[in-house]
Amino acid sequence: MTGKEEFKHLVRIANTDLDGNASLSKALTKIKGVGFMYSNMICSLTGIEKNKKAGNLAEEDIKKIESALTSPSKFNVPEWMLNRRKDVEDGTSKHLVSGNLLFTHENDIKMLKKIRCYRGVRHTSGLPVRGQRTKSNFRRNKGKVSLGVKVKPGAKPGKV
Repeated sequence: MTGKEEFKHLVRIANTDLDGNASLSKALTKIKGVGFMYSNMICSLTGIEKNKKAGNLAEEDIKKIESALTSPSKFNVPEWMLNRRKDVEDGTSKHLVSGNLLFTHENDIKMLKKIRCYRGVRHTSGLPVRGQRTKSNFRRNKGKVSLGVKVKPGAKPGKV
């Protein structure tokens, strides 16, 4: 560090405000698309200590972290650590964070609905997509489904 670095309570990385009091590895996990293992890997690849407070980072360190998040291929990140392997559109492997991740996820679901595959139909009707049972769970997704016994109007209680 050159000279005296001031402490920042909010650090902005990848369009996300991070807590300056948290350690760097913990603070990076607040970014959408960055988990515990990925944040540890970013810290070790950039050479920044992961237990260092995020508010004590210099501007060069912040730029280094952002470049590692946006283009992991420059830092020789293994392909199995990326969250978008063999993309449908261009066939490349990449790691998406924050807004790009949400946008791509929504587009994937829209594509599934458009081609009317099984998963798309399940998304459209608001039912579970990955094979879960629906007899006892997912009641709120099915619409207004009454449970229990229906009693005819005018019938005495206890007799059906």
